[in-house]
Amino acid sequence: MINVKGKKKVLFIASTGGHLTELMQLKPLFNEYDYHLVTEKTPVNLSLKKEYGKKINYVIYGTKDHKLSYIFKLFFNCWIELFIFLKFRPKYIVTTGAHIAGPMCCIGKIFRSKIIFIETFANMNTKTITGKCVYKFADLFLVQWEDMLKLYPNAKYWGSLF
Repeated sequence: MINVKGKKKVLFIASTGGHLTELMQLKPLFNEYDYHLVTEKTPVNLSLKKEYGKKINYVIYGTKDHKLSYIFKLFFNCWIELFIFLKFRPKYIVTTGAHIAGPMCCIGKIFRSKIIFIETFANMNTKTITGKCVYKFADLFLVQWEDMLKLYPNAKYWGSLF
């Protein structure tokens, strides 16, 4: 990938649905960076290709409803995400979660990217699985509800993305 001169490389990643909707609230920031998007391949998300072209990649969609197939999809997605990461080499990874974000954050941390995790607006009183994992090593962990600071004491309250 070609680095846009003078702009930091930022990879934005989120699972489909509400997590992606939240992430897309950051769209005004995209032009300030040499950015790349990653989300799950679903019929709804395929329309993003028209707008973002080569600036978007998809991973396999998978829910936790079917445990065995989810494990295989998660494993395969880890390889896809490693390939995407190595191709783009972001300085920062920004995510609102969920399951596809965890592996990318781990890959990024190994390669010394800065990890910015935004805990979902949907949770006011409980931690997400991905949030619990990424909180341990995120460079910046943001919450959208002040009450969430009780669960994540080192987080920063950022307010709502909406």
